[in-house]
Amino acid sequence: MPDNAVVDNSGSPAGESVPRPRGSEAAGDQRPVSEQPLLKVSGLVKHFPITKGILRRQTGAVQAVDGVDFEVHAGETLGVVGESGCGKSTMGRLITRLIEPTGGTVEFDGRDITHLSPGRLRPMRRDIQMIFQDPYSSLNPRHTVGAIVSAPFKLQGIEPEGGVKKEVQELLARVGLSPEHYNRYPHEFSGGQRQRIGIARALALKPRLVVADEPVSALDVSIQAQVVNLLDDLQEELGLTYVIIAHDLSVIRHVSDRIAVMYLGKIVELADRKSLYEAPLHPYTKALMSAVPVPDPKRRGARERILLRGDVPSPISPPAGCRFHTRCWKATEVCKQQEPPLVQLRTGHQVACHHPEEAPGRSAEGSPPDRETEAG
Repeated sequence: MPDNAVVDNSGSPAGESVPRPRGSEAAGDQRPVSEQPLLKVSGLVKHFPITKGILRRQTGAVQAVDGVDFEVHAGETLGVVGESGCGKSTMGRLITRLIEPTGGTVEFDGRDITHLSPGRLRPMRRDIQMIFQDPYSSLNPRHTVGAIVSAPFKLQGIEPEGGVKKEVQELLARVGLSPEHYNRYPHEFSGGQRQRIGIARALALKPRLVVADEPVSALDVSIQAQVVNLLDDLQEELGLTYVIIAHDLSVIRHVSDRIAVMYLGKIVELADRKSLYEAPLHPYTKALMSAVPVPDPKRRGARERILLRGDVPSPISPPAGCRFHTRCWKATEVCKQQEPPLVQLRTGHQVACHHPEEAPGRSAEGSPPDRETEAG
């Protein structure tokens, strides 16, 4: 399907593409997921050392990811959001073992893959793939589309029935491209088409888990919805499990079953989509939600924008206690001294906060520092 094709799923005007609703927002119920997690991450840590001098002595470390725990079940989509520099992309690369963890464990289908050697990890690559953020730099400009998408077959020593070329052309057709694009080069395609090539490459070996790092952030808004709908269709067709990393809270809302909110290397809130968007418990999540644009002019004036004070602290020396306390309007002395654990306060809703928003049995304390009423 070309990038300028019309995707009309909700009566929108011709030429506009809109993401299709999922889960409870769609006509049916949320898709069932298995009880046994496909992916289990426990205490995941990644510190990048800072070295100086001729002897390259370590003088510090960038604490990109610092103690992350979550599970992803087969058939579901976990969305990961947060500000730039919070560790989202690093976490995705740790899950796919593109970089070595400093600590913690990553289990895939009950097997610990945290420190597998490259030789033992290679068979696992068939089941775990990644879609990279930049569709321009993630494709080799000297290779044809056919060579790019067929590379996984050659690396794994797999010969599909009917030949590699036929399989690659079927993959291109599945992601909305023409089989005739087989002999073309990446520079001959638009950004949306290049991202489709990256998706085809990730799906070549029929993986069970796909980590998508900002899959639509580099695309035009008109193309983003087409790629989002494509990912949803492929999930239903192939039974894929997604971990989707993104900045756009509106995109995450459309594609995710559950959402994890990260701040400075840690998950501060984890819940299903409906609970998180309707009743966030962490002050940081509440501030993020207030920044989501409201498309309906009549509803804009009813919502107040929460403006956080200060800048995000450095991951080289994060604050003691709760890492958000330097910008939080609810911070007390306990927030500066004790790090809050990620605990479940509602069914399926976890939060790491000493003073969560309107939690059961607790009263909301404090008020946001600055509120800006959005003009209608």
